[in-house]
This record gives sequence, structure tokens and C-alpha cells, in this order.
Amino acid sequence: MIEKKLKEIRNFFIENSDPEIVKKYSRYFKGGFDGYGIEKKVFEEQQDLWIKNWKKEMSLEKYLDLGDRLMQTGKYEEESLAIVFMQSERESYTPETFDRIGEWFEMGISNWATTDVLCMLVLSTFLIDEVIPSKKLKEWNTSDSEWKRRAVPVTLVELLKEGLEPKTALPIIEPLMQDESEYVQKGIGTLLRGLWKKYPNKVEDFLLLWKDQCGRLIVQYTTEKMDKEYRKKFRKSKKKVVL
Repeated sequence: MIEKKLKEIRNFFIENSDPEIVKKYSRYFKGGFDGYGIEKKVFEEQQDLWIKNWKKEMSLEKYLDLGDRLMQTGKYEEESLAIVFMQSERESYTPETFDRIGEWFEMGISNWATTDVLCMLVLSTFLIDEVIPSKKLKEWNTSDSEWKRRAVPVTLVELLKEGLEPKTALPIIEPLMQDESEYVQKGIGTLLRGLWKKYPNKVEDFLLLWKDQCGRLIVQYTTEKMDKEYRKKFRKSKKKVVL
């Protein structure tokens, strides 16, 4: 069954590919865009059609198996489709589902876009629906995959609208404050900036504690909405020269 579905999916993508769309998207990806180049409306209409037509024969486990295969190619549209299929099975999620999806980072996820869409549409709902506790994300802090580490703060960004508080978020991301990946740093900075809007004092205290040790992009993104002069207090301290 999985092989048949894969063949149908790939035939559709090949038939509807557009080199101009690939060229257009390449500017947003370092190293180029690895995809077919499918027009957004065409892609969305077809994904909805597949979900509708396959409803009786597919299940959470089967979509996970299909997702494993789609993620291994590195093709953007195939990865996106795997995410949408998983989103359609939200009511069936278990803690084991979260761990299984987490393996996709080692299988093939290799860009910020796929990571962020997965966080927004799927990973965040595990926390919102209380399928797993938020502290579960800490297990990903030591992953060799920078995208899996980025997923930690980016998943929490989606919880800002659910009332995420610093006391929950800060202990989870603190082990990542010295991460060297620019994408992890940007994710952390985006999360801290969102928290700062509602909890300025707590976030500023946290940033002051880390400003001399953390990556510059964390400070840059966190302080982006602050007054230009006020922002200066978060600059890295100059080391004193001892004569």
C-alpha cells in the first residue's frame, strides 16, 4: 500500500513541477531549494483530496510509515505532505507518536522551513492537547541535528498564544543558550521576544544573565522591538585588560 501511495504522490509532483517556482524559492534557502516547485493552490487542493480519499484505508501508523519514506528524500513538498498527513491524525496522537515524529529530523529534515512548519502544525499540538508535558522538549536539546534543537524554541513559540509563561519556557531553552547554530539562536531569540512583550522584566533579567555568553543572534532577535537606546544595556560586556 505504501509503495502505491508513494508512486501516486511522486507522479503527481513530477507532472505538476515548475522550474520557475524552484528558482523563486531558492533565494530563501542557503545551498538552494530541493523541491519539485508546485504551485501552492495546486498542492493544497491535492493534499486535501488525498486525505479525503484515503480516509478509510489510512491510519496514524500508516501515515507515520508513509511519512518516514517521504522525509528520507529531502524534497520539500514530500516533507510538507508528510506533515499535513500527520496533522490530519491529531486526535490519535500518543507520546510514542511524538517520539516517532522526532526521528524525522535524523531521517531527512535539513532546513528551517520544514522544521518550522512541523513545529507549527504538529509538534505544538502535542503540548496544547497535553499529550506530552512541555519539559519533554528538553530531551531534544542535545540532539546532533540543529533542526531538532531549533524545534525546541520554535515549538514553544506556538504556545505563546496559549499563555506560555517564562517559568515554563526558560528552563527548557536555557541549555541551548550557548548553541552555535544560527538557526537555533534565531529560534530562541524569537521565543524570548514573544515572551518579553508580556513579561518584560523576567525576560530582561534572563537575558542580562546570559548576554555575555550566549550567541549574538539571540540578543539581536530578543531586543528587536526595544527602544534603540534601551537595547544597548544588553550588549556584550567588554573584557577589562589587566596590565
